[in-house]
Parts: sequence; C-alpha cells; structure tokens
Amino acid sequence: MSLGLQVMLMMTALLDFTNCVKFGGGNSEKASVCGPEAQRDVWTLPAPSGVTMDSVNMKHILKWRPLQALCDTAVLYSVQFQGEFELTVLNDSWVDALECQLTPHTACDLTYDLGSDSDYNIRIRAVCGSKKSPWKRLDHPFNRRDTDLTAPEMTVTAVGGALQVTFDKLPFTAVVTVKVWKRGEEQQADVYKMPSEQKVLHVTALQEGAEYCVRAQTTLYPELHSSSTDAQCVSITGPGAAWMKPTTVTVTVIITAGLLFAVFWSVVHCRAESCRTYFQKEPLPPSLKNDWDIQIPMSPQEVELCEPIHMVSLDS
Repeated sequence: MSLGLQVMLMMTALLDFTNCVKFGGGNSEKASVCGPEAQRDVWTLPAPSGVTMDSVNMKHILKWRPLQALCDTAVLYSVQFQGEFELTVLNDSWVDALECQLTPHTACDLTYDLGSDSDYNIRIRAVCGSKKSPWKRLDHPFNRRDTDLTAPEMTVTAVGGALQVTFDKLPFTAVVTVKVWKRGEEQQADVYKMPSEQKVLHVTALQEGAEYCVRAQTTLYPELHSSSTDAQCVSITGPGAAWMKPTTVTVTVIITAGLLFAVFWSVVHCRAESCRTYFQKEPLPPSLKNDWDIQIPMSPQEVELCEPIHMVSLDS
C-alpha cells in the first residue's frame, strides 16, 4: 500500500472520530452518536431564546420565547439548574427542575428549587420528538437575593378596643415591620416586627375614641427591603361598640314587630261593645251636615201654567 493511500485512510478515520458527538447531562445516562449520523440527528433544533428570570417577592419564574421551528409534534422544554453544591460537591453536575421537564409551557416556577442564597446557573433546551436543541443558559447566574420586593398588601380594621392588621401574599422567610401611631404623633410611633408566616398582628391597649394610623414594610435582608405602604387610619370605638349597633337594631326590630302584632290582634279580637267604646263615631260638624234648604229662583216665563181639565162621561 502506498504512503499516500495510508495517509488518506488515516485522515478519514480521524474525521469519523471527530464527528462522534456525546450528548446527555445531569443525572441522565450519556449516549453517543458517531459519523454522519451525529451531524444529522443531534442538535437539529435551534436553542430557546429570550431566557429571563422574573423574580418578585421571592417567587422565581423562568421565562423564554416559544421556539419557532418546524415540528411534527408539540415542542417541549426541559430546565436544569446548578448551584454551589452541585458545582463543587457533585462534580459540576446539573439537576432537573422536576416541575419543568418536557413541559409545553414557556414559563417555569423555580421558587422551591432555588432554595439557598448561592448563585445558580440555569439552562433550558427544547425537544421535538427525537430532535433536541442545544442547552441555552441564563445570561448571568441568578441569586434569590436579587428578587424585587413590593410593598405588602395590608388591611387595617378596628376590633373593639384593638387594631387588627392583616397581610396577604408575603414572601416566605421575610420579616414585616409595622409602625402604629396616634394621628398627629407619628414621631412617637410604636414599632412591631413579625415573621411573614404570622399574617395577622393584634395591637391592644389603645385609647378609646382616638384615631390610629398604620404603615408596614417587608424586609428580607439588611440590604433588601420593600417600599412602605400608604398609611391606613381607623378610629377606636371602644370594646362595647362591636356589639352595641347590632344589638340596638335587633331590639328595635323586635319591639316594632311586637307592637304591630298587638295592634293586629286587638283589631281581630275586638268585641262589638269594646269596639264602640274604643272606636266611637264622632258626629259631623254642622258645616258638613247635608241639611241645607236650597232654592233655585225661576223666572215668570219658566213657571209652568196648569189648567184644570174636566172629564165628562158620555153615555151612549
């Protein structure tokens, strides 16, 4: 065999070897496809684009654009993440986001997957039948400390002689700072701190008849806190006011119903003698009596003239 032919065979074998592509990752079993078949079957879909992380109040939602590619079946997406533990302890491995495997949606909730304050690498790929796209990473590692905090949703009500401050949709692990003051005395406000799991704050020992205002703010870390809510003010009406109004209305309704029943019963069961006694017929005043002598004057021309008529009997 000539030297030139040997060189050509070696180059062909080398090209076939370099065309051998390995794919897989994470905890899945790796496989390989070599030669022209690898170029035809692997990474035949474009990678997802527009991958962003939307994190508000410690709720982390990964979003991406739908894949624009010809596919006989629905395009599905799978998401993986890699934190400090996976990077250093688990030898640079990736973990599947369990709720985001082969999903047809273009968003994935990673709130419970990203459970520490470390930096996370996040990647996504598309699958269409046997076709797969390359992995697309989030442009920058994500840390849940980068979440955006909004002012908490707060409702303030007066319950007897106390205040009840209720919160909704608070981020977990947060601390809520609540300021309470008598109107016009904000500089002397009392400050209360409560964990987000508590949801409701009761403030007692308040002055009856005074108006109190409340403002709140959410804090996750010393350097991460939300804006404050608008001040909400309510009047303290005292411990008796909570039951006084409904009791008054109830008593009024009962008394009115009793009076109406008594009148109706009296009318139905009234004897003739008693009715005459209690319901006497008053005589009409003279001005309303119909005993007038009305005379209508008549002119002489209108007087009817009468002449006597004599009847004569004729005997045949």
